Amino acid sequence: MKAVIMAAGKGVRCYPLTVTKPKPLLKIINKTILEHNLEQLNGLVDEAIIIVGYKKEMIMSKIKKKYNNIRITYVEQKEQLGTGHALMQAEKFVNGKFILMNGDDLFSGNDIKNCLRHKYCVLAKGVDDPERFGIVYLKNGFVKEIVEKSENPKSNLANTGFYVFDRKIFDILKKTRKTKRGEYEITDALKELAKKEKIHCEKVRDYWIPITYPWNYLEANVFMVEKMKKMQIHGKIEPNVTIKGNVFVGKGTLIKSGTYIEGPVYIGNDCEIGPNAFIRKDTVIMDMVRTRAEIVDSVLMEGVAAKHNCYIGHSVIGENVNIGAGTISADYRHDAKNNITIVNGKKVDSKRRKLGAFIGDNVNTGIGTLIYPGRKIWPGLGTLPGEVVTKDII
Repeated sequence: MKAVIMAAGKGVRCYPLTVTKPKPLLKIINKTILEHNLEQLNGLVDEAIIIVGYKKEMIMSKIKKKYNNIRITYVEQKEQLGTGHALMQAEKFVNGKFILMNGDDLFSGNDIKNCLRHKYCVLAKGVDDPERFGIVYLKNGFVKEIVEKSENPKSNLANTGFYVFDRKIFDILKKTRKTKRGEYEITDALKELAKKEKIHCEKVRDYWIPITYPWNYLEANVFMVEKMKKMQIHGKIEPNVTIKGNVFVGKGTLIKSGTYIEGPVYIGNDCEIGPNAFIRKDTVIMDMVRTRAEIVDSVLMEGVAAKHNCYIGHSVIGENVNIGAGTISADYRHDAKNNITIVNGKKVDSKRRKLGAFIGDNVNTGIGTLIYPGRKIWPGLGTLPGEVVTKDII
């Protein structure tokens, strides 16, 4: 059995986090999205064909030619012309039944096994915001078609981007036409396949976490940290430290006196936390972070420094960012409405009452910086002392 993993896109809706790296290489706690999915496939497939494009060298360098027991083959999609076009790049590497899946969402091995019971299958999940997704429509219990994003969908059954096919799909793809966006879509080919074959629909029983926007990346980390079942302390804890709930502390990490940690919280290796830090629930702190801040429901990537009376809430902070003294990420609107943020020049409702800042790699904030909810700072940029960030810094 082989799996084709689509990992060529730029992930522009997840900027600024994906300006410097492909979305499949964003880490969820301590593993990249791509590594997580390969682990879920381990024992189910013997080869993964990864379709690469944007910053392909980074993916190839990270995953190499083998992951656990899975051989890795790389195929380049030089132009991003849709999911159907991406799959066509793998045609000569596939024989018989195979898996096709998005490389930048999180899937569960249990759900994958359920799909593999069928010759043809689509994995779907009922969602509260179906306008965000392609929607699966059934007829007599089998997939009839998948309709891409529409304003008023007649179903809430979202397409997860996980399929089980065989080589018949390639013959159909060769006859499909470009969409109005100039792309070849796998969903168009699937609709034609459904006229000839019974395509089963398995519903997500374990988990599927789509990572479209920066706050979805935050939510994916929160989901995984909440799955931790026990406290694990591998670092050093000084006297007068309070730790409650399920907390993971990595090797070489020092938790200094006066620090209060309220789990679930993940803290990686070689970090320095405190003195007098306040680490609140649903926080993920990756390796080599130094902080004495108050942090809640946030991700701090590798090498972040956030000291001296900072507050970081409901935010994602990129690699090697220096958060200046007194920096505060505001996260709640006075009118208590959902936070709106700009994505590709358009206003997007985050569906979140609490939403902080999204800061790219290698940013420096000046002392006393105040950041409005949902604002973004692009990699390598920064703020002046006392600056109030009311708009994205690009």
